[in-house]
Amino acid sequence: MGDFSLYWTEGWRHIVSRDATDHILFIAALTVLHTMADWRRVAILVTAFTIGHAVTLWLSVADIVRFPVEWVEFLIPCTIVATAAMNLTQARLTDRSFRLNYLVAFVFGLVHGMGYANAIRFGLAKGQGIALPLFAFNLGLEIGQIFVVLAVLAAGYAVCRIPGVKRIWWIRAVSLAVMAFSLRIAWERIPF
Repeated sequence: MGDFSLYWTEGWRHIVSRDATDHILFIAALTVLHTMADWRRVAILVTAFTIGHAVTLWLSVADIVRFPVEWVEFLIPCTIVATAAMNLTQARLTDRSFRLNYLVAFVFGLVHGMGYANAIRFGLAKGQGIALPLFAFNLGLEIGQIFVVLAVLAAGYAVCRIPGVKRIWWIRAVSLAVMAFSLRIAWERIPF
């Protein structure tokens, strides 16, 4: 049970620690379009991200694929910029845009999973199975993401209750702030 707790904690920290700025920004960009009434769709959205994240973690830990770390670290904030930019183009959410957002979350989850793959691969003891550590890590990650989602949804609810504040302003303000921070991170990580 000690290994489960260790990897669960690592998954949790991967999303809610001071070093998790890129993940928090990404989850905020995914969530800001939604309201508390959309909680089921948002849960599916972040789960799609976790599944993508888990796939590349598994492929890397199993030593099936490897990714150049410097490019992955650059691509991660680029995915956040792209997600925030998509938010600025969506006037309203439709069933089609929900499906597109699920696909984007999954694909970008693949990229984000590459970012942690090397660390978790080196953290596994030689001969240690990968199923339990990956399950525990992704469970901690998923719970951490739900925590961030609830914070963003609650903040959106509170801000949009202020008289005169339109929901579209909230979406645009958060999306632009996320985009600005992510562009700075991407600039700092340019691999060439």
